[in-house]
Amino acid sequence: MLAKIHRVRVAGDFSRTVRSGARSGRRNVVLYASRRALDEPTRCGFIVGKNVGNAVTRNLVKRRLRAAAAAFISRNPAGMDLVVRALPASALAGWNDLSRDFEKAAAGAVRRLGPEDDGRTGNEGGAAS
Repeated sequence: MLAKIHRVRVAGDFSRTVRSGARSGRRNVVLYASRRALDEPTRCGFIVGKNVGNAVTRNLVKRRLRAAAAAFISRNPAGMDLVVRALPASALAGWNDLSRDFEKAAAGAVRRLGPEDDGRTGNEGGAAS
């Protein structure tokens, strides 16, 4: 289970991330990511609709995606919001497939967001002249 501070819980935060964040899709998931302040924790939210399957199947998919998100958050503890939409194919996917798709989608979305401004001296995120 993700700690409360690592969960996207408010509808407005889901909407902001989905509408203005970077998108990356795979066979089993579509992942949206947006930057937050570096002093704010990384948060993750999940959208698993009825098209994925019955309640038991949806909860299984959510548990697997939460575990993958926890691993991502341990490597990226601050500065991002993620929203993960499970696609119908995720109902038949095993742990390895879901985890791999999550990691690749997250990497793609982070890459699309571009370099973060982490406040380090020497490189302020501007273009080189």
